[in-house]
Amino acid sequence: MDIRQLEYFVAVAEELNFTRAAQRVFAVQSTVSAAIRALEADLGAVLFERSTRSVALSPAGAALLPEAKTVLETLDRARAAVQETTTGLRGSVRIGSLTSIAVIDLPALLGAFHQRHPLVDLHVTASPEGSTGLARDLRRSRLDVALIGLPDSELAGLDVRPVVRIPFVALLPESHPLAERAEIDPADLVGERFVDTLRGFGNRLAVDRVFEALAAPRRVVVEVSDLTTVPGHVRAGLGVAVVPRIAASQERGLVSRPLAGSPLVWTLHAATLAGRRPSRAVAALLDLLDDHVLRDTAF
Repeated sequence: MDIRQLEYFVAVAEELNFTRAAQRVFAVQSTVSAAIRALEADLGAVLFERSTRSVALSPAGAALLPEAKTVLETLDRARAAVQETTTGLRGSVRIGSLTSIAVIDLPALLGAFHQRHPLVDLHVTASPEGSTGLARDLRRSRLDVALIGLPDSELAGLDVRPVVRIPFVALLPESHPLAERAEIDPADLVGERFVDTLRGFGNRLAVDRVFEALAAPRRVVVEVSDLTTVPGHVRAGLGVAVVPRIAASQERGLVSRPLAGSPLVWTLHAATLAGRRPSRAVAALLDLLDDHVLRDTAF
């Protein structure tokens, strides 16, 4: 058993696909397959149940996976500790982010980190499924850290650190019959047409559940991939919206009202995979996070 075999094993176990695993470790598929066969021969056990259509961990593979990850993580920390004594912080950080985060100056955060730790490679990506997709990528070890806005019930398997906490508001055209009210009860919006983000976005999940609890699932007629574009569609009269306060425009033609009797709050979390100690590079990035929050949204 050698380190390369364990790296290939973990990649296949997390991707459950030899082709994607090979791409992830920058190797050809035949090399990965040969390494897995050699590891199985060394251990005297079948690690994957293979068919023409799927790959799944065997009981032996499931038992090996957490141990293999521990070995690789320990080796990475040991290597990084030695390198840092001579060259400073090294390594890489794979960051997942929402397409638009109006409460954090992400470019400034990444720029400050790069100035302090120029030898750390940063890779930033988003997911078309919003926070749900980012959380899934964290659980599959495709990301090291992510900024996500999911409800607490969707955070299983993740270690999270709250960054900001923002109440939801109702956003209406100024000509709407409810626009004169000081606050809006979600029940008063039952039957309305809605503008919202795509399914999988954390704010969408939270609001959908409020209306499901009212036994009145919403009719979302406009779905957008960027929360900041919601106000324009509301102003055009295409529907109403329930969004975090940061997305509520103060432009003419719109009114923003607090929600009555609703504790609905959107929380942005910095998330990492539970049970895995963040690398020194990830910890250094998280240490800079609070300095780049744009709004006073303290708990």
